[in-house]
Amino acid sequence: MKINKLALTLIASTVVLTGCTSTDEKDASLLDTDLKAEQEALITSGLNNNAVSGEQFITQGLSQSELNANAMNGLTSLGAEFSDPANPLSKQTIYFKHDSSQVQQDFISIIAAHAQYLAANRGQRVILEGHTDELGSREYNIALGEQRAKSVFSILRSQGVTGQQVEVVSYGEEKPASEGVGEASWQLNRRVEITYQVQ
Repeated sequence: MKINKLALTLIASTVVLTGCTSTDEKDASLLDTDLKAEQEALITSGLNNNAVSGEQFITQGLSQSELNANAMNGLTSLGAEFSDPANPLSKQTIYFKHDSSQVQQDFISIIAAHAQYLAANRGQRVILEGHTDELGSREYNIALGEQRAKSVFSILRSQGVTGQQVEVVSYGEEKPASEGVGEASWQLNRRVEITYQVQ
């Protein structure tokens, strides 16, 4: 499975590098503009806020039981904190606004909880899977998904997580969380999933 993801990443990177028009390259380069400064400001302000309200950002189309099932997906073997809906470690999906790779304030404390866990468990590895809605070109969406995953990694790294613990993958629009058409579905697809590699 890991080889397939690596192959997909290499193919996607090749498509982005060789198949982008000059407009797509300009659009992709805009993703990096002032991102570091914005993320540092969010980290500073977000870590002072202990409320975990990220799940309030988007719950459209999912029942509470589906949210709980998604939160427990494969993580029960890691520890009880991963299956406790009240614990931020049970939340592995970070949502983004349209055409943005900036982590929103509501999700900073969730990412911080994962960073604390990873920093304390140096042998644990995660994959940050970047996803987008279907709007935009395929190449642009691959670049946007990657930038979203890198934004989450930037916060993890600033809190002591090592590069050896994290793999960044972008699926762009290829693996939607919701197959529907329209804003309610698209919001669910603009995300980064934190996937733990169960050892």
